[in-house]
Amino acid sequence: MQQKQHWEKVFETKADSEKSWFQPYPETSVKFIKELNIPKDAAIIDVGGGDSYLADALLQEGYLDITVLDISAKALQNAQKRLGKNAAKVKWIESDVLHFHPSQKYDCWHDRAVFHFVTGNKEINAYKKQIADSVTEEGKLIVGTFSEKGPEKCSGLPVHRYSKQQLTYALSTNFRKIKCIEEIHQTPFKTTQSFTFCSFQKKKKAV
Repeated sequence: MQQKQHWEKVFETKADSEKSWFQPYPETSVKFIKELNIPKDAAIIDVGGGDSYLADALLQEGYLDITVLDISAKALQNAQKRLGKNAAKVKWIESDVLHFHPSQKYDCWHDRAVFHFVTGNKEINAYKKQIADSVTEEGKLIVGTFSEKGPEKCSGLPVHRYSKQQLTYALSTNFRKIKCIEEIHQTPFKTTQSFTFCSFQKKKKAV
């Protein structure tokens, strides 16, 4: 509950200009999705999507099956209010991702800045299992975390930072790396944060 209370307070009290992770347009995420040739009717989930503008961008690009999951009800309400009538075209799920029981499998799992908040070994393993269980065979995974040059904390919480090699290794049991980049994100306060962004494909199960 502490995590939920923390994020509800953040989204109730902070404007976009006060959130270090805010992006007016999620350029890197959209670019990764396009490069992976994700079909327009593919099931895409944005985990920890909150009130980010990825759902808006994907609707604009013509994607038809979009789910946004976040622990904060307020974050989801912010996004729904912003999207207006278009909010009905998106599935909204209020849940801690570690306690999420999906009713479908996803062709693409997108996570920008959730995985690095999962810091304990037990929780990290639970999250990796959650992704593997929730993604279709040979489905795609996009993960953005703070790089080893990134901040040690975000929103007052400790984070687990990953180099490109560390992120690839962390997910290698079930996913094959496609591409990794380092991205410099400019915050609304004109500071910079270093991110590791990688795309993966789920490995075929051995017969």
